[in-house]
Amino acid sequence: MTTRRGFLAGLLAASLSPSVSWADLGGPRYLSAAKTAKGYALIGLDASAKPIFRVPMPGRGHAAAAHPHQAEVVAFARRPGTFAQVIDCATGTVKAQLHSPEGRHFYGHGVFSADGQMLFTPENDYEQGTGRIAIWDRTRGYRRIGDFSSGGVGPHDMLHLPGTDTFVIANGGIDTHPESGRTALNLPSMRANLALVSASGELLEITQLPPELRLNSIRHLSVRSDGMVGFAMQWQGDSTRHPALVGTYLPGSDAAPVLGQAPEVLHRAMKGYAGSIAFSRDGAQVAISSPRGGMIHVFEAATGAFDWHVTEEDVCGLNRGPGGFVATAGTGRIIGFDGPEQRQIAQADLAWDNHLIRI
Repeated sequence: MTTRRGFLAGLLAASLSPSVSWADLGGPRYLSAAKTAKGYALIGLDASAKPIFRVPMPGRGHAAAAHPHQAEVVAFARRPGTFAQVIDCATGTVKAQLHSPEGRHFYGHGVFSADGQMLFTPENDYEQGTGRIAIWDRTRGYRRIGDFSSGGVGPHDMLHLPGTDTFVIANGGIDTHPESGRTALNLPSMRANLALVSASGELLEITQLPPELRLNSIRHLSVRSDGMVGFAMQWQGDSTRHPALVGTYLPGSDAAPVLGQAPEVLHRAMKGYAGSIAFSRDGAQVAISSPRGGMIHVFEAATGAFDWHVTEEDVCGLNRGPGGFVATAGTGRIIGFDGPEQRQIAQADLAWDNHLIRI
């Protein structure tokens, strides 16, 4: 929990102003869900990985959407969850509870429009086996006002391109149903894609990998300041095959995605699973994490050439840091690195969950 002095200051700020900014709250830099000794929580961290606030959650979280201006976060349940919480980070109060309609479930991710007035959430219409993007109006208390096609199946993650309300969506291709948990129901017909969609739901572009990689589920995204998209994948096919788990592409370009792969021994150690992805601070490199493999691989963003790796038990949360990268692990460790040698930034008495979201 934040300090008593800090918490009271937050309460005072909230009482004096109808809208508390991130700067008013002390400038938190990252968000992460975690399992604590008392249950589950969403935790805000500053640039030095010091916790600024902690808000309890009713179940395991996955990722969160930070409002672009106000100290407000929407925290999502882990797929195939059906709840999300709108949290006032100044007071620690839950301002609203969002629930997916009957026949739908969330995918653990969401994103605000550039002006912060609308929230967009990837969902599964599991009766139809199609992906949808729901629209929630923040100006009307997060009223659900509609939805549109994600352009594929299993829309897991989505982000907007810098300075626009054009979204890139990672349609992982996997159809699931709450009654069967996280089991893939459509492997014979599965085909992942990257969809470019406007805020009004207009499908602008579809990008797919070659047919022989159709079982490579595109799951998580990172967007560079110039609009380059990095994507992380999880292989759903034959365990004797070991295809690439990371790629980059430029939306609107005719160029095919660039795929990256580490040397064979290191690549196989990832066990077909990339958990998170991030560009470095300068954008020259892109990294993927693997909690199953206990390591992070770093590549040249432009060419896909492998640079180096970092070994860290149960590591998954990943984002750009003051130097190169910062990462969180289920062991409670937070590390920083700009080369193959990591340094411990903090050790917490909790288990960090999958993602480290930058505000």
